[in-house]
Amino acid sequence: MSYSGGFNMEDIIKMKPGGGTQEPKIDQLKRELARLQQGKTILKEEITERKSLSECLQKELATLQTEAYTLERTHQAKKELSQKLQFQCEESKRESISLAELNRKSEELLSQHRCEIQELKLKRRKLRMKFENQLHQLIEQHKQLHAVIKDSQLKHRSRALTQECET
Repeated sequence: MSYSGGFNMEDIIKMKPGGGTQEPKIDQLKRELARLQQGKTILKEEITERKSLSECLQKELATLQTEAYTLERTHQAKKELSQKLQFQCEESKRESISLAELNRKSEELLSQHRCEIQELKLKRRKLRMKFENQLHQLIEQHKQLHAVIKDSQLKHRSRALTQECET
């Protein structure tokens, strides 16, 4: 490390006693030592500060990882729920289609049965009308027969009376 305001540690270490360089003055060395100690203190504070910052960042990272894990689990659960609901929806659609088809068939059968009931009603009505007509014919025949019998009885009585009178 070099220091632009004077000596640096490497220069001091390389100095030879009685060599070509002048021995630095004690004051200069004290100042340099004080400056280096101050730098060391500043570096320790920065290291402490950086360690504290690193710990905070590690805690924040752990919190974020936990949150990410929780969110991933929530996402997975919601994805599974979504798939389950989608399956149920599809199942409901199939069931709805099946019920609609069954309903359509039931409506067709109901319509067919109504037609059959109407046909039966018409047949019964025709039979009833035919029966009524036959009944009226029988009543008329009965009246005619009754009238013929009455006439024949009257004729028979009048003959009997005539024969009694003659005898």
